[in-house]
Amino acid sequence: MTPDAFVELLKTAALAREMELRERFQRSLPFADAMFDRWDRARRLGFGEGSSIYESACVFGEVTVGRDVWIGPWVMLDGSGGLSIGDHVSLSAGVQIYTHDTVHWALSGGVVPPRRAPVAIGDRVYVGSQSVIAQGVTIGRKCVISANSLVIDDVPEATIVGGVPAMPIGHVEGEGAEVRLVFTRSPMRRAAASPTPTTGEEHA
Repeated sequence: MTPDAFVELLKTAALAREMELRERFQRSLPFADAMFDRWDRARRLGFGEGSSIYESACVFGEVTVGRDVWIGPWVMLDGSGGLSIGDHVSLSAGVQIYTHDTVHWALSGGVVPPRRAPVAIGDRVYVGSQSVIAQGVTIGRKCVISANSLVIDDVPEATIVGGVPAMPIGHVEGEGAEVRLVFTRSPMRRAAASPTPTTGEEHA
């Protein structure tokens, strides 16, 4: 098969897949995310049962992931310093988790080596889109990280944090279908900070 014929074959397959996705789910995805199975990739990576990871997500180093974890598109999982993620965790589009940094390496002209420290995320955690979790952070179970947050400190269990740097803005109460978000900031700030995790759309 010639290169041109191969390209045409790929185009035909991609268009057919796009039509299928639009008809079934009303969505259009980049080529790799559309063509490859998210659950199969998670299984190949040794993630827990029921977990999925988009093809556009990057996985480096030692990363362990529990059951029923949803890892969205364009996520960065840096496990060079050790990264563990519990069960029923939702990592929204564009989330970045780092277990190393090269700040002092760059400033020292390469004299100081990169710094590494593990990150641990407990069960039932929601991380909003475009949030960044820095090296050495531990996030307890049943926490919410609001969108566009920079997490540089540990987050206690059942805490809602948001901002740059992320600060506590509320807590989680209840269990199961009775779970609810309780914000301690004013209604104006509450609306901006809420990640509205109950829509379920991004898990489709």
